[in-house]
Amino acid sequence: MTPYVFRGRTAVLTGAASGIGEQLAYGLAARGSTLVLVDVDAARLAAVADRLARVHPSTAVETIVADLSDRAAVDAVAAEVLASHPALGLLINNAGIALGGRFDQVTVDEFETVMNVNFRAPMLLTHALLPALKATPGSHLVNVSSLFGLIAPAGQSAYSASKFALRGLSQALHSELGDDGIGVTTVHPGGIRTRIAESALVGSGVPAEEVEPNRKVFAKLLSFPADKAATQILDAVGKRKARLLISTSAKAPDLLARLLPVAHARIVRAATSASVSRSRAPQEVTR
Repeated sequence: MTPYVFRGRTAVLTGAASGIGEQLAYGLAARGSTLVLVDVDAARLAAVADRLARVHPSTAVETIVADLSDRAAVDAVAAEVLASHPALGLLINNAGIALGGRFDQVTVDEFETVMNVNFRAPMLLTHALLPALKATPGSHLVNVSSLFGLIAPAGQSAYSASKFALRGLSQALHSELGDDGIGVTTVHPGGIRTRIAESALVGSGVPAEEVEPNRKVFAKLLSFPADKAATQILDAVGKRKARLLISTSAKAPDLLARLLPVAHARIVRAATSASVSRSRAPQEVTR
């Protein structure tokens, strides 16, 4: 498959208001793409669009504010995009939310919200926008899965289920869409420095005293710069890579899971439990 051409093509990007999505928007503009940016956070999305207007004044930028957990909203996004852009070069399904808590500590509604944003929305958008991608020779699709689409630690049942599902869909589409000249990249970021820890939902059945220690453990994973992650993703698109693992925190667990398909779960659980225990330990007070 020939390298992907960014310049002069329209890219649709979800989760564009912060983190990897924000940096992808800047990177796409720098590479000459026209942008359709989607996010639920209207204020942050407007700030990204304003910065793009200052730094890349010749770049056409459209913004759509939408809650991707709502199917009607997703359908409306697809209809709005198709009305203005019957031919698309790139679709990046990046939006995602996390939910902390064991399976028996989260409600079905909480679980479904995560599945709706992380899996159903990408599936619906891809299905609806596929004709527009097929209308552009050499188009491309990116689905941002996760480290937790490679391993499934305790307390991440909903998030892992959604990201494993997105991984499966992406791999199937990679096989199916090649004949149409459409590339597909599945991205598995490790600990990227984003707002996902602070914005993560917490299961309504999680004891209050466990919330902050678990959030701290999650936040400690987030150390890899989002701008570098975005650059790696766009480089992978250009090269038509089928799979991209970002940072050692994704590559090491992936290797462990492939070498030890069953036993790796015990290792992950031991490491996670140790981290939680350390975060709960009394902290020394200095005066």
